[in-house]
Amino acid sequence: MKRVITVTVLNQSGVLNRVTGLLMKRQFNIESITVGHTEQLNISKMTFVVHVADETKLEQLIKQLSKQIDVLKVNDITEKSIVLRELALIKVVSPANLRHEMNSIVDPFRPQIIDTSKNFVTYQVVGDPDKIDAFIELIRPYGIKELTRTGVTASVRETQPVETPQLSILK
Repeated sequence: MKRVITVTVLNQSGVLNRVTGLLMKRQFNIESITVGHTEQLNISKMTFVVHVADETKLEQLIKQLSKQIDVLKVNDITEKSIVLRELALIKVVSPANLRHEMNSIVDPFRPQIIDTSKNFVTYQVVGDPDKIDAFIELIRPYGIKELTRTGVTASVRETQPVETPQLSILK
């Protein structure tokens, strides 16, 4: 099962290496990783998308990460209401006679054209990974020259759905 894990850490040399080393030793496959500064000085947040075999392995992962030096907080946010985004830059073969057609096809994805030349156009697409995958598959027939993705970053929404018990009148 795919899990989204956030790890809040002290921004110190070697922290990323220690955390990813732990995941490697425990044979967790990291599908995506992003790291960046937070609103607090000297604090960074890591967002991992990892494949975890079962609940026991997930619990073990969270406990092991929590024990690491410089780790302040570990959260599995997969089941929460979250905002999840990724950025992709896609350089596509784009002869002048096909540009209008290409732009009309990709318009529903709201990409930004960030660079253009005689035979290429570079799109910037931001959204959830499924949106980016769909964009790539749509544009692939034109010829992708270069593709780079940032990895997923995520934030928990302030308002979480309230679970209410269901009452049944059929009892």
